[in-house]
Amino acid sequence: MSDPGTSAERSLGQLVASATAEMSALVHDEIALAKAELRQDVKRGAIGSVAIIVAGVLALFSLPVFSFAAAYGIHNLGLGLAWSFLIVGGAFVLLAVVLALLAISKFKKVKPPEKSIASAKQTAAVLQTVKPHPRESREPRAKISA
Repeated sequence: MSDPGTSAERSLGQLVASATAEMSALVHDEIALAKAELRQDVKRGAIGSVAIIVAGVLALFSLPVFSFAAAYGIHNLGLGLAWSFLIVGGAFVLLAVVLALLAISKFKKVKPPEKSIASAKQTAAVLQTVKPHPRESREPRAKISA
């Protein structure tokens, strides 16, 4: 059997060191959890950003070249030139809308780090309930007069 007085004989310094080490480990674990959650959300945000950039690039640079080629191709099938350009323009707008909707769906999946927030709230609640140990009364020190 262990001596029951062993745990009561720990010095104040040992108790403070133990509490500091445990708090440090807790803070490091919560930071690691927050990093992991944020990493996932940043990845989703990056995918959404890339999709919206691709949509913009497609709409800006390829629109004139392919519009003329497609419109003249449709015109060669026998449709009027104005209708041909209208059909091609509508197709590019439809493509841009589809890519924008993809980007919006990716952005909606970005969430705050809920696990980290809940863990931090739980830790704060536990720390608020902790009461300091009463100190033993000590004899006041005599003042040294000069």
